[in-house]
Amino acid sequence: MSKIHAAITAVNGYVPEYVLTNKELESIVDTTDEWITSRTGIKERRILKGEGLGTSDMAVHAVNGLLKKRGITAEEIELIIFCTTTPDLPFPASANILADKIGAKNAWGYDLQAACSGFIYGVSTGAQFIESGKHKKVLVVGGDKMSSIINYQDRTTCIIFGDGCGAVLLEPNEEGLGVMDSILRSDGSGRQFLHQKAGGSARPASHETVDNNEHAVYQEGQAVFKFAVTNMADVAAEIMERNHLTSEDVTWLVPHQANKRIIDATASRMGVGSEKVMINIQRYGNTTNGTIPLCLWEWESQLKKGDNIILAAFGGGFTWGSVYLKWAY
Repeated sequence: MSKIHAAITAVNGYVPEYVLTNKELESIVDTTDEWITSRTGIKERRILKGEGLGTSDMAVHAVNGLLKKRGITAEEIELIIFCTTTPDLPFPASANILADKIGAKNAWGYDLQAACSGFIYGVSTGAQFIESGKHKKVLVVGGDKMSSIINYQDRTTCIIFGDGCGAVLLEPNEEGLGVMDSILRSDGSGRQFLHQKAGGSARPASHETVDNNEHAVYQEGQAVFKFAVTNMADVAAEIMERNHLTSEDVTWLVPHQANKRIIDATASRMGVGSEKVMINIQRYGNTTNGTIPLCLWEWESQLKKGDNIILAAFGGGFTWGSVYLKWAY
């Protein structure tokens, strides 16, 4: 019997309509379009506007479009892994909320929190359920409403993040296509450089934490950049070496869209030319868990069955990793 792999059989994405440009940010904080572009590669990002709208509302758009593409109903989904840093509520899980909103009555699910590496953690985790034979249809969602935890007076973070969501469907494949390998890493000692100071059990919300803007993203950019450049590049090169892939063998690099310089360093370490790198950071910024599935969604028409694809990410925590997959359609 052929080995069962977990293959992506459908992908879809959603970004909000509102566009926050660098020019608009110039009127909010002390920054310039040239400064932002030269250091990050970002020109604009999308922001979810509307009272009471959360990450799951973006996911509804992404998932309904995916189901329509695949020609299946929500009731056929067996498991939802919702990768997010900005869940609608502390509990219940956004996966449960999403299941209710789309009518996935037969699915169980949970949220996965690994900051910007969440989506690749989710793909790797979801693949296990397919490979074991436990499930036939696993939905992996990656999305964040980062604007909900950004202090728009902090020019070191507000220029970077945007809102967006993407989703993939994993199904069994016996043609040797799908998720072939993954390398996942974490180092909790890096948490001091990138985290949210308050809102958890160690420092619950209070007047003081709200007044001090401690519910927003805190980042020490230089420390994060240094660690990300090295580790995201190393793990992408490591998965190539482990699977005996040359740069010619790699069809696409799909990097987390955190910073153009980190993306360039990863591609350089892999020996992959810019023509093989998916980049949309200039339009969407860093959507955290949404970046990789949004890239796959935008490039879907260019992907061919059998393409060798490397996903690579780095996130707060620190978390990082890479996934090697063969495109299945």
